[in-house]
Amino acid sequence: MNVPKIPLGDWVDVLVQWITVAFAGFFTLITTMIESLLNIIVDVLSAGPPIILIIILTLLVTYTSRWPLGIFTLFSLLLIDNLGYWDSSIQTIAIVLLSGLLTIIIGIPVGIWCAQRKTVHRIVTPILDFMQTMPAFVYLIPSILFFGIGMVPGIIASFIFAIAPTIRMTNLGIKEVPKDLIEAADAFGSSTSQKLFKVQLPIATPTIMAGVNQSIMLALSMVVTASLVGAPGLGADVYRAVSQIDVGKGFEAGLSIVFIAVILDRISQNLRKPAYENVIKKKIVFSILVVLVILAAIVTGVTKETATKKGGNGIGAQTDYQIIGIEPGAGIMAQADRALKDYQLDNWQLQEGSSAAMTAELKKAYNQKKPIIVTGWAPHWMFSTYELKFLKDPKKSFGAVEDIHTIVRKGLKQDAPGAYTILDQFSWKPGDMEKVMVDIKDGRDPAEAAKKWINANGDKVGNWTKGAKAGNGETINLVYVAWDTEIASTNVIAKVLEQNGFNVKLSQVEVGPMFAGVANGSVDGMVAAWLPSTHREYYKQYKNDFIDLGTNLHGTKNGLVVPKYMDINSIEDLK
Repeated sequence: MNVPKIPLGDWVDVLVQWITVAFAGFFTLITTMIESLLNIIVDVLSAGPPIILIIILTLLVTYTSRWPLGIFTLFSLLLIDNLGYWDSSIQTIAIVLLSGLLTIIIGIPVGIWCAQRKTVHRIVTPILDFMQTMPAFVYLIPSILFFGIGMVPGIIASFIFAIAPTIRMTNLGIKEVPKDLIEAADAFGSSTSQKLFKVQLPIATPTIMAGVNQSIMLALSMVVTASLVGAPGLGADVYRAVSQIDVGKGFEAGLSIVFIAVILDRISQNLRKPAYENVIKKKIVFSILVVLVILAAIVTGVTKETATKKGGNGIGAQTDYQIIGIEPGAGIMAQADRALKDYQLDNWQLQEGSSAAMTAELKKAYNQKKPIIVTGWAPHWMFSTYELKFLKDPKKSFGAVEDIHTIVRKGLKQDAPGAYTILDQFSWKPGDMEKVMVDIKDGRDPAEAAKKWINANGDKVGNWTKGAKAGNGETINLVYVAWDTEIASTNVIAKVLEQNGFNVKLSQVEVGPMFAGVANGSVDGMVAAWLPSTHREYYKQYKNDFIDLGTNLHGTKNGLVVPKYMDINSIEDLK
């Protein structure tokens, strides 16, 4: 059909940009409130040595779910502490608890409203359908723009993803209250509020608690997804292990999530009717728990030490001593971590996230002329879009100028000699790559941007294909990471291969799987190996299992990047 495409995506972008600007103050308030609450929860959970919280949780699970679960809780938490994931577990529990608290505060009243007003129910139901079926990753995009990166967007995304069961089950529970009880309450002259709090809610409580339990489990399922926008905890540990293909650490972090899921599930399921309520009254146990929480909050304080108390020249206080990073498995993150040690920037924190989250945070700060420090590399479209500069690196923590290499599997030359020749002869300059990246950033499809560049640079492409045997429909599998540079280069070389008779399949993966895939022969090649520094560890691990065809681009650079309006020129100025 020759019907013009409806610019729905453009409309959404405009709407989100307007909301970001118009409600900036509101989002700042929400961010401050959530961060404060989260800090309080983390401080309370972290009060004292781990064994204290382990004992408290063990006793609580034993009281609510009988002693076998208590023993399981004791040994599972001791194992988490022994494996070194205690701090991550505290952060994960805090995120889940706060997300769950928000679902209760908002979800239950909305569910009650739906039960009492049919019109509200008809409006809310399709919204809940939309929220439950929309991929969870989509919630992260506006969350980054509204709330930046870190814990807050992860909590907001988890809350949106998890709130639906609480609303639905609250609505269902109140509607299922027997009509004869409602009629009896009306006959005794009960007001609407009396009927709600003394008849409907008590009877509907089991159903409501089932909804809360589901919401808590859904919030916990979001911890890995939330790590893409910088949320710390076990999700970040799993994401880091996937990026680095560290099976052992991935299993350890995943097992820790399973343990926490079981513990939170059993507590929330049996909170209303504890197993040993006949031994100790529920009110006594919960009163003791509340007192312990209050005492812990008083002892640890309700706020952490602010950035202004850390000293420095003011840049740290203005940026909250944060450097905005990308995926945890990226080589530049290891370089940035090395820079923190080399320059003794003990107060600074390297915020993990993703490339998209980093550029979104940069855009937000740049438009508001706020100070920001990010991990950056050139070539990149952000240098064409914004006025940026690299901070000088006198200690060479980020290494010198790097090259991007083409790497293929063993046997490709025999299986597809034409493709091997094209990949071997592929070479271009940073300026060429930036043209493709800018087109993609401006909304052009990567394949179309690649085709545009190829059509305008026939002489360069001719050098790549010179002497290459045409393909006969052979499939060539290429892998790349979701960096703007690699999206550009991989799509360009893929289009050239297609024009020469090959059927090209592209797969987006993390850095570790990219190298492993070429090394084990499950894919044919990549044009995305940054050497000698960025991908050094992966290269050393697999160098005997693939073929390095050499440089396809010279002159890349890694480092810490800031807007030019910031009065800072060197990493040393961060001290």
